[in-house]
Amino acid sequence: MPPIVVTILAHNEERRLATCLASLPLDAADVAVHVVVNGSTDRTARIAREFAGVTVHEYAEGGKSRSWNRFVLDSAGLEAETYVFVDGDAEVKPGSLAALARTLADNPTANAAAGLPCNGRRASYYREVIMRDHNMFGDLYALRGDFVARMRARGIRLPNDLVGDDGLLAAFAKTDLKNESHWNDAGVAPCPDAGFLCEPTRLNPASLSIQYRRMINYAVRHFQNRIVSDIMRGEGPVGLPRQLSSLYPQYLPQFTPRAHPAWWWFDRLALKRMAEACAA
Repeated sequence: MPPIVVTILAHNEERRLATCLASLPLDAADVAVHVVVNGSTDRTARIAREFAGVTVHEYAEGGKSRSWNRFVLDSAGLEAETYVFVDGDAEVKPGSLAALARTLADNPTANAAAGLPCNGRRASYYREVIMRDHNMFGDLYALRGDFVARMRARGIRLPNDLVGDDGLLAAFAKTDLKNESHWNDAGVAPCPDAGFLCEPTRLNPASLSIQYRRMINYAVRHFQNRIVSDIMRGEGPVGLPRQLSSLYPQYLPQFTPRAHPAWWWFDRLALKRMAEACAA
């Protein structure tokens, strides 16, 4: 297995996946590229198979966190010194993979390395936040091989229905797979030499519909994070359930929509979705 394994998590990314793959060093001897297609109904898998040097894994059931678990934690023989993760709609800047691996080598206390956004209206702000707070975005990040091996050995997984893998994995990295009393920002090392480009937002009916659904997901993520934070303050990662929805009946009575007008409506829809998940 090459020292660097790149995992591209892709759900209905036929518009951007070719750009993503073309930005990667597919012919490099030290890099293995895998596209994990989860629950797609478009040409995502077919496009991925058109690229030489790419291995495609297709799951009928969707869900980014569920697919992350299946591929990274359950795939036999998947070993690497550095695991790099890329969203299927991101374009990776040249040299980023080597820079992420180098950052982990240069920061022995870090379990993760974070790439930085290179475009977008608020790119400068987000770059500053990543550098200051040691955050990481799901668009481009890396995990140390030993860190992933310890997740497997201890049976630590992302909840299958978690919205957003990056925040919880960053918490795992900063606590070294313990609870929040062991928090250390040095567990995530920002990597200024690794960057990604995202497609600019276009104002049209299709993009507005996508953004509307995305805002509901962000609201679900807000409430899920409150549940996850409660667990991380106590038992830590080993206390996370396979399905966060199993804890919704316990937590939903405590949740109300935020008063801020930008979030109130989406929080209502998110809480409605979570209540429906309890009844399912």
